[in-house]
Amino acid sequence: MPIVATVVAMAATEPVPVDNGGAPVVVFDGVCRLCSGWVQFLLRHDKAGRIRFAPMQSASGRRLLQQHGLDADDPLSFLWIDAGQGYRDSDAILRIVDSFGGAWRLLRALRLVPRPLRDAGYRLVARNRYRWFGRRDTCLLPDAATAPRFLD
Repeated sequence: MPIVATVVAMAATEPVPVDNGGAPVVVFDGVCRLCSGWVQFLLRHDKAGRIRFAPMQSASGRRLLQQHGLDADDPLSFLWIDAGQGYRDSDAILRIVDSFGGAWRLLRALRLVPRPLRDAGYRLVARNRYRWFGRRDTCLLPDAATAPRFLD
């Protein structure tokens, strides 16, 4: 019986893959007004419609956070997943805007700022995001045009 229990326990902890169709994904805090504004910005500027989105409060968002070592119950960073690799904090922001091409690539210059310093600024905003920008009562709901770009 212990072998059966072990196998059942192992099966219960196996990560369930999230079907994102191979597209890059942003996992964001769906009740954070700043984060929701960031998603709206990305929806407007991702002209090719490549990026998919998952609120941290959704099943897919929670799984993706856990798979990339972030605490789904107390996330202090959003997550950018591209080609199976997860990025967070300031690296995530810089990689996303870099993917837009054009003049957005000028922001690459921010990589000259040491990562610990960039990330300290990011975390300061992340810790205070509800206080400074507010919190929604419910997660951001996509409209009919953008709904296919959301995983859950």
